[in-house]
Amino acid sequence: MADDFDLKWEAFEAKCRACHNCGLRDGCTNVVIYRGSRKAPLMIIGEAPGENEDIQGLPFVGRSGQLLQNLLGSYGFTNNDYHICNIAKCRPPQNRRPVPEEIHACKPLLAEQFMLVRPKVILLCGSTAYEGFFGTKPVMHDVRGRFIEKNGYFIMTTYHPAYALRNPANKMPIYEDMGKVRRKLTEIGAMPPLEPVDGN
Repeated sequence: MADDFDLKWEAFEAKCRACHNCGLRDGCTNVVIYRGSRKAPLMIIGEAPGENEDIQGLPFVGRSGQLLQNLLGSYGFTNNDYHICNIAKCRPPQNRRPVPEEIHACKPLLAEQFMLVRPKVILLCGSTAYEGFFGTKPVMHDVRGRFIEKNGYFIMTTYHPAYALRNPANKMPIYEDMGKVRRKLTEIGAMPPLEPVDGN
């Protein structure tokens, strides 16, 4: 029931805002939970909120968020097709990476979020997202751009958009990875085929 789902989601958001499982909550302005659709075939998981995200209370709203949005738009994704969140819901000081203890503290909330959203495909942006999801540090060159099927879900890791902004040569790999994600969603029947544009 939609009403039941809405109640569960509101309870989940309240739990996120009340969480003090690590020290990050005390130093942030907002708990950054998601943007996009509450239920979506694609779940995109980043690292942690930065300054802009902390101010606005939304993930991926800075320059890296604009790059991500451009990628989504280029493959015909609408707001109903994706759910964007982070491994950590509170901004670490000076935008540092969340440490393993902070990732571990936030993991139960991410698991609950995952069960509510029920995505078909998960895109992990960056090594911290991979570590938070799988529990081990990756060598990005070894894991990037390949699907892992786990419990019926298709999981891919790509570079974080912020990394691509610092290293423009890596914009193309992220673009290619998003294309693989879009094709997988079509392949499993979660999204219609993408209409060809400019021969793509």
